[in-house]
Amino acid sequence: MHLKHLSLTNFRSLTRLDEELPRRAVVLVGQNAQGKTSVLEAVYFLSAFTSFQTNADRQMVNFHEAKNPLAVTRLVADYQTGRMKHRLEARLILEPSGANGQRLRKEILLDGVKRQMNDVIGHFKAVIFAPQMSQIIEGGPEERRRYLNLALSQAVPTYAQDLGDYSQALTQRNALLKALNESKGNSDQLEVWDEALSKVGARIIHRRIQAVQEIERFASRIHHELTRGAEVLRFAYEPAYDPLPKPNGQLGLKIDTAIDRSSIEPRDIQDGFLARLKQIRGEEIARGVTTIGPHRDDLRFVINKADVSDYGSRGQVRTTLLAIKLAEVEWMKERSGEYPVILLDEVMAELDSSRRADLLGYTSPERQVLFTTTDLSLFSAGFKDDAEIWNVKSGTVTRMPKSNS
Repeated sequence: MHLKHLSLTNFRSLTRLDEELPRRAVVLVGQNAQGKTSVLEAVYFLSAFTSFQTNADRQMVNFHEAKNPLAVTRLVADYQTGRMKHRLEARLILEPSGANGQRLRKEILLDGVKRQMNDVIGHFKAVIFAPQMSQIIEGGPEERRRYLNLALSQAVPTYAQDLGDYSQALTQRNALLKALNESKGNSDQLEVWDEALSKVGARIIHRRIQAVQEIERFASRIHHELTRGAEVLRFAYEPAYDPLPKPNGQLGLKIDTAIDRSSIEPRDIQDGFLARLKQIRGEEIARGVTTIGPHRDDLRFVINKADVSDYGSRGQVRTTLLAIKLAEVEWMKERSGEYPVILLDEVMAELDSSRRADLLGYTSPERQVLFTTTDLSLFSAGFKDDAEIWNVKSGTVTRMPKSNS
């Protein structure tokens, strides 16, 4: 996959950007708060239609533009997959709503035709690595679920739609559980939502099982290389509804126990999930909330049988995260046949010299990579000679002459 041209209008501090992108690496250099990360954020938004920096889409609308009654932010990417050329456009439209309010509306166009967002997610693919993503390891389960969901939504058709359907069914079921808790009505009303939740939830669980196993295979190898064979990285997927029967009535297994759920079929997951929902119905009515399902899953990362989030050093966290993101790149390549665009935000400053060399070794002509940095000296002379350097200052991008790179 090759991002050939990027056009941004009123995105963050970038009032206007219109640039051709080469196949070789691009390094965006400049001081903090100049707009470097915003370029990467825009590219990633076109792959997942969400930001890695904020959950509030309106924050991506240029501050000065947002003061207008009608404000429009526009992102356009021209890219090539195989021999096919495409244009993807996203519009964030702040428009009047009510007496003095504004609402934000998204419009997505693929090759000039308006499309539903869930139908287009992953048509253009990108993987982002940013320092704040250490929360995937150090944060709560919701951070790891978000990581899985964003990766799967790009790589697996219909996964994003399944997430939306599951969320809708979960909201309805929770509302009914709360009503039953308060009024002591007929619990048989839950049947329709139990069926809906278990059906789509089983597909989500099955796809997560597959993805975790596939990404782990790449991550373990990459991590082994990054640590010169000193450490073994393993993933531990912890589904809130576990379709794998526990041996001898055990409540759980140790985190360092290798578990293979890959042979379990979606129908078996659905049947078991539905049976479990019926089994704990009284407990869930008493609590007024759905207590099991993919909305409560977790994913843990284990090095030499120890949980990285609990026992990992800062260096181990950084190396683990780098291995995870590089594995995500390889996994998408395996599934789609093409590398995603790789976005690396200030990652060189987070690594020691040997890890920097390792990372630069992963760049190649078939992998399009965009770096941001405040310090060009972190890159080797040979790499800078081959890369294109863009200077970013006050939201304006300027290409630096090769003689000055």
